[in-house]
Amino acid sequence: MDSEFLMKQLEANNIRVIYDSPPEKAKTAIINTCGFIKDAKQESIDTILQFVKAKEEGLIKYLYVIGCLSERYKQELKASIQGVDRYFGTEDMHSILSEIGVDYKKELTGERLLTTPSHYAYFKISEGCDRSCSFCAIPLMRGMHKSKSIETLVAEAESLSAKGVKELILIAQDLTYYGIDLYGRQKLADLLKYISDIKGIEWIRLHYAYPANFPRSVVNVIRERKNICKYLDIPFQHINDKILKQMKRGVNKRQIYDLIGFIRDEIPGIALRTSMMIGFPGEGEKEFEELKEFVRDVKFDRLGVFTYSEEDGTWSAANLKNTIPEHIKRKRADIIMEEQMSISKLLNYNKIGQLIKVIVDDRAGAYYICRSEFDSPEVDDEILVRSQNIRLETGKFYKVRIYAADEYDLYGEV
Repeated sequence: MDSEFLMKQLEANNIRVIYDSPPEKAKTAIINTCGFIKDAKQESIDTILQFVKAKEEGLIKYLYVIGCLSERYKQELKASIQGVDRYFGTEDMHSILSEIGVDYKKELTGERLLTTPSHYAYFKISEGCDRSCSFCAIPLMRGMHKSKSIETLVAEAESLSAKGVKELILIAQDLTYYGIDLYGRQKLADLLKYISDIKGIEWIRLHYAYPANFPRSVVNVIRERKNICKYLDIPFQHINDKILKQMKRGVNKRQIYDLIGFIRDEIPGIALRTSMMIGFPGEGEKEFEELKEFVRDVKFDRLGVFTYSEEDGTWSAANLKNTIPEHIKRKRADIIMEEQMSISKLLNYNKIGQLIKVIVDDRAGAYYICRSEFDSPEVDDEILVRSQNIRLETGKFYKVRIYAADEYDLYGEV
């Protein structure tokens, strides 16, 4: 989203902007980086090096780097990677526009150029995080939690709806903390009510809801409002009490099971997505077996894993020894994903014969690529509809009957 806001400012200053373009397509390249985990850092560095080479070859004239990695490692990057004209942090919008020679247009605050298909948009409701998870460097890069006001967010949502956006994917480092800094209490449920009243918004999806002190009023709103998807992303990370305590998650095994039970009781059929961290210091075979049993027992609809990596400046990096070899972490991650693949296959087979509302995202070869309310773009299942002898419109909703399934995809016909 930060890229989208910057792109709008550049366009308003009569600069042609191409998103995710090869080096030869532009005179100036701006790379927005991620510094959250090891793999994301490496991808960012590889991209910077690719464009440094392009600059040396004369394909581009100017190269700028922005975002989390630049915010946190600016001096190290300047010392180790030559060829970048300037590095900017996460809140340097005015500075980079000035560097390029254009003005920040205040009247465009909240306006953006979508990098997603025009029918859905990611919708950031806050920035930063006040949680103290021992492994996480986000507060070091993004600062403490800062909520946008309800009025600002409603105006942004209305603007997106007017442009044809039908699905809002709410994101934040922590959705459930929303409002505490501005209003003195959790206000996510109230925000959802306001946004769900906006004409044209047919799906609202929630990502990254922190499990500790989860506001149960949110569950009531999801149940009551038809345009809020029966979908919730809660990153539990682990289930073993010792590991959860070392992670400083503020929640224990019993509370996690209670929360999952409450949500499923209140919203039958809800799709729960979670993420698990594999190989956190202290995770022996016993702790890993407990995690594996948790995955088997709960049968999450969607699940992702990532392996622990030490992040400079975090409590775990300073106080815990990262003694688990990388090959053991990867092996355990593969085991969890094999378990989840079997679960996903069973859950998908149970959907055969069902009639499901879908939105069309794209067309690829012989299929239209669709999603249900239970699927977020890029990370979840797709519903494939044969394109032969049928014409569907991207961004439109249809009813599809499921006739076949595999581990991560469904097949349907209108």
